[in-house]
Amino acid sequence: MTTTWIAAHRSAVINPHEAFHLFEPRGFSGQTVRQSVRLAGGGEALRVRLSNRYGKEPLRIGGAHLAVRTRAGGIDPASDTPLRFSGAETADVPVGEEIISDPVELPVSAGEELTVSLHLPDDTGLSTYSAVPYDIGYAVPGDQLSAEDLDGAEELPLGHYLTGVDVLAPEGTRIAVAFGDSWIEGAATTPGTDNSFPSQLGRRLTRGWIVNQGISGNRLLTDEIGDHLLSRIDHDVLTVPGVSHVLIHIGLNDLGLPGTIAHPDPAEGPTAAEFTAGLTALADRLHAAGLTVIGSTIGPYHGTVYDGYDTKTGQAVRREVNAWLLGDSHPFDAVVDIAAAVADPDQPDRIRTEFNSGDGLHVNDAGAKAIADAVDVTLLDL
Repeated sequence: MTTTWIAAHRSAVINPHEAFHLFEPRGFSGQTVRQSVRLAGGGEALRVRLSNRYGKEPLRIGGAHLAVRTRAGGIDPASDTPLRFSGAETADVPVGEEIISDPVELPVSAGEELTVSLHLPDDTGLSTYSAVPYDIGYAVPGDQLSAEDLDGAEELPLGHYLTGVDVLAPEGTRIAVAFGDSWIEGAATTPGTDNSFPSQLGRRLTRGWIVNQGISGNRLLTDEIGDHLLSRIDHDVLTVPGVSHVLIHIGLNDLGLPGTIAHPDPAEGPTAAEFTAGLTALADRLHAAGLTVIGSTIGPYHGTVYDGYDTKTGQAVRREVNAWLLGDSHPFDAVVDIAAAVADPDQPDRIRTEFNSGDGLHVNDAGAKAIADAVDVTLLDL
């Protein structure tokens, strides 16, 4: 099996010592939750991955169905298929664990949109979530797994429990994992359009595809929103079926917001030497697993709320790290100059106006396309 869709999950609580939440946490009880996925690649069968990795209570799955999406939360009833887990239509996911459904024989192709509906009969507690879903999810009371439409549904801006879809692809199919922060995840691109830069880059590939393991707010060196990148390698890269390449963007949060989200007071961030040592450790661990590793320069962020949080050294460190990445001593197989692709040529610490999502920190759909277009697809060579 090869992964065709994935979403990196994180705890509903950012800092357990302060119980601070970046997004309003929530749970479910006696409800059906329906979420959509857009497949990056196709195959002759598929299976679904569910997670209770950060849950505080056992997760009871009263039923799970797979169907072809029609519109919003609607499905094609003729395609509605129960998922089974070790032959059963119900499952219990212990705290900290994940489960994989039995394979379903269903030919699917790249770009196809499916829905996964979960009946959650018991109180779930605060859920593990993904912050930037590929589309809006829906929740309704009771068991409505096979409902063609979900009337009066509550819209869910975050993803819950669903962490991956694998397909039975042709032998030798290889994929790239896009790994990093909000620029990977696609924050500020238009929801439901699949316009993150890894997705737009993936549509340029003629073989293989890219799956997204970005976490908005993620850091290279320290935990804050999600485990830091160095600690995510085993779970979020090495266990992904079919991975052969890794495409990385990280650093904005280490350098721009070195304090905590709960207490964003000015704080000292890592030095350039500390950050490059972290990138070297990252590349070395991925290379040791036999993967091709593509780094990238750190995107511009001047003119954002981050300006008031660090000690004004973050931009200087970013420039020093980027110069190292563009030189000859970095440890990557190749480096993509993401910063140059979207920077204002007159003020290179800022995002160009036409690529600015409006917050000065993230790129819009056009900016994501500019990044995707800046990548030499032969670097992936999937």
